[in-house]
Amino acid sequence: MKTRAIITIIFLGLGLIIAAVPQNTTHPYKLTADELLEESYSHQQYYSPDEVADLLVNKDPSIQLIDLRSPNEYDKFHLPGAINIPLQDILSDEWRDYIDQDVKINIFYSNGSLYANKAWMITRQLGFENNYVLEGGLNYWVETIMNPLPPASTSPDEELAKYDFRKGANMALGGQAAVTQTDDEGTPTQKPEIKRKPKKQRVQGGC
Repeated sequence: MKTRAIITIIFLGLGLIIAAVPQNTTHPYKLTADELLEESYSHQQYYSPDEVADLLVNKDPSIQLIDLRSPNEYDKFHLPGAINIPLQDILSDEWRDYIDQDVKINIFYSNGSLYANKAWMITRQLGFENNYVLEGGLNYWVETIMNPLPPASTSPDEELAKYDFRKGANMALGGQAAVTQTDDEGTPTQKPEIKRKPKKQRVQGGC
């Protein structure tokens, strides 16, 4: 009964996020709210902290972390290699080639999951793919990767191995977020290269 109540609360929250998505007049939506809510039921938009840590430790070139917080928060602490795109700028033409592309896997994150889920829903409604969410955001990252609780000595081998991995990942990542050069606005001075999609040719003539 408790599990059902928790699930209900989660999806009510997702429904509120969908309702809060600003009306878009520049890029027409490709998914309806019902289609998006149905897609969110699978939870396939999430990457766990352990999965992200593994990708970072192995320097996987296929991912791009996107910090949705303010430039000030980003400057104080951010995950290694993350770029800063504040949530309010998610639909800005400046970042279009980073958000709508099929080269890298974008993983949105914020302090919790609310902003990241909102960014995911906005981009999915536009039909953009390759955008995902760091489960639990930075709060869960700090709890699981930076400050993992040691399991009991009688814990299953799987739990002991997970703890060892988290300690090793934290050490490999320097025990804290990497510091990157930013300009006065908090935006990275050197953006990662993203292959641009070829622009569609306009149809000549008219009716």
